[in-house]
Amino acid sequence: MVTSDAAHDARIQEQFSRQAQPFAAAPIHSSAEGFELLRRSAELGASDELLDVACGPGLVACEFAPHVRTARGLDVVPAMLEQARARATRLGLTNVSFDSGDSTQLPYADAAFSRVLTRYSFHHLLEPALTLREMTRVCRPGGTITVCDVAPAREKRDAYNRMEKLRDPSHAAALCPEQLEELFSDQGLRVHHRARYRLEVALEDSLAASFPEPGAAEKLRDMFEKDVERDELGVGAHRRGQLIWFTFPILILSARV
Repeated sequence: MVTSDAAHDARIQEQFSRQAQPFAAAPIHSSAEGFELLRRSAELGASDELLDVACGPGLVACEFAPHVRTARGLDVVPAMLEQARARATRLGLTNVSFDSGDSTQLPYADAAFSRVLTRYSFHHLLEPALTLREMTRVCRPGGTITVCDVAPAREKRDAYNRMEKLRDPSHAAALCPEQLEELFSDQGLRVHHRARYRLEVALEDSLAASFPEPGAAEKLRDMFEKDVERDELGVGAHRRGQLIWFTFPILILSARV
């Protein structure tokens, strides 16, 4: 999860070094529905060589390793890579490996992989188009590029981004579905598969796994209180018992190279 902006890069390192363990352990990041939709969208097969860009703690690469010939993950945060390697060892996976690197300058040869994907990374990037270009470069002809990320509705995108920047200072900007589709089109990629799902989480659980700036948590609680049943944030905030719950709207786009 890398950008060329030094200040934002520092926020990425700071936030995800702190989030590495809670991110890896949070059930929301290991949704069975999400994994299955992503696997189908990427059209994974036993002979595939998979690259997971901005792999974080290796959840996706380790989940899919048994379904492919080889799986490789890349991330810029050392703490995340430590979690990923420990997970692979714990699971006894022998066909998965992890590299440190910049998603805008992937350290791989052209056409090195048959399947290239990224999950939950684009909203952390200042220039996701550069990462998508690199993903396309390292994917061989006939292969598949897959992007899975939060995608709020166009009319609620600005409010969603204001909320997320409070919750997670490393958040750059979530793109609406139309903008994600445009990124693919600009790279000459024709999207052939789309899938959606929603990840539900309690606000307090989300805050416990995040590291907002001082005072931001209270601002978020107030924001969500006001948004219950109004949904101006586009996350379906609702009350269940004493807690406020909400959902992240996730979109998967896949294209063949």
